Amino acid sequence: MTSATAGGTAPVPPARTRKSVTGTRRTVAVLFLLPCLVLLGALVVYPIGYSLIRSFLNQSGDGFAGVDNYKALFTDDGIRTALKNNVIWVVFAPTVATALGLVFAVLTERVRWGTAFKLVVFMPMAISMLAAGIIFRLVYDQDPDKGVANAVWVGVHDTFAESSAFPKAHPGRQSPLQPEKGGFITRQAVHAGQSVTLPLVGVAPDKMPSGAKKAAQAPSEPGKVTGTAWQDFTRGKGVGRLGQVDPGELGYVGMRIEAVKGGKVVDSAKVRGDGTFTLSEKADGAQLRLPASNFREPYNGVDWLGPSLVTPAVIGAYVWMWAGFAMVLIAAGLAGVPRELLEAARVDGANEWQVFRRVTVPLLAPVLAVVLVTLMINVLKVFDLVFIIPPGSSQDDANVLALELYRKGFSEDQPGIASAIAVFLLLLVIPVVWFNVRRLRREVRR
Repeated sequence: MTSATAGGTAPVPPARTRKSVTGTRRTVAVLFLLPCLVLLGALVVYPIGYSLIRSFLNQSGDGFAGVDNYKALFTDDGIRTALKNNVIWVVFAPTVATALGLVFAVLTERVRWGTAFKLVVFMPMAISMLAAGIIFRLVYDQDPDKGVANAVWVGVHDTFAESSAFPKAHPGRQSPLQPEKGGFITRQAVHAGQSVTLPLVGVAPDKMPSGAKKAAQAPSEPGKVTGTAWQDFTRGKGVGRLGQVDPGELGYVGMRIEAVKGGKVVDSAKVRGDGTFTLSEKADGAQLRLPASNFREPYNGVDWLGPSLVTPAVIGAYVWMWAGFAMVLIAAGLAGVPRELLEAARVDGANEWQVFRRVTVPLLAPVLAVVLVTLMINVLKVFDLVFIIPPGSSQDDANVLALELYRKGFSEDQPGIASAIAVFLLLLVIPVVWFNVRRLRREVRR
């Protein structure tokens, strides 16, 4: 084929053979990619295909079950609980982790020790889920002497509502006291000039408060009601007299005594270190009451791993691990934000909150979307923390789809239902991945 020129015609050079981007033939490129393709097929494509087929077979795998395994996803109580908890995870865990990461990234941007703080926050990412689960199993322990969370909670609670030092105290034999509304009250009224004895037992001598002293018999005083409230117990068989103050017995220091007349409290007093107390003449003709506050059980904290709080507790452990991941990505995006825009907003009169809400966050929207979508995909398959942290009594309440898949497949020997759960999880992840791919393609076009 020829083309016209000013001097006549000239031959058109032949078209060049197109080479691959590697500069070699396509067959060579395919050979290099073949090992990866084999591994991808063996580790990803084949398991997905086999799970899809197995989800339509019965328990033994030799018969067709139709959609019965998929019906179980919406009729089995355990799977429905797992599905509900997965919704809670997807809504709250990524949101809280991303929000904390954003706050940490912004607040540490201007401080001198920001790098060290980021290192500390990111450090949990170096810990495996197994180790983190064991750590938080101890953190959430019900015993305040073991669990950090309850130790802090009990400390705060006791600051405002101190527990009683005598939760096990109660009247002994031949006691002038009788039970009344969680406390105790004298059987008969007392009168001015009378010295009353209020013997109690049930508290070991080594468990008495540090301010307790040797009990003393309160002397009577004209126009007043006096008395002694003490631990009527002496170590040693046959030692001590019942209902009388003996040497070595301790007073119930700090115990509250109320004088009740006609259902109303007319006077009150606190027991001194030696067990003695004094009431005014208002107590004449009243009954003496030891209110229930004297015997309140020590506050034992919150049941973090109980049925009602176990899911938020496990989410807290997840956030502790992944907030550092969110912070690092957001901090990288924040480093690329033009400072001129932030300064222009401040010059225009915007305060720091307005700059953050109307300038910083919109500019970080692409990064926030990456973090949020990544964490959403991650929580859909969360397994380790839910398997390790909740005790056996509340693991059913913390159940998620990945854990239920493990249970059905291995503990309950129902591979068909387990495969259906796996396919269902795949279907849940696909829309999130598709959204992420579309967003990345839009970013490339820009």
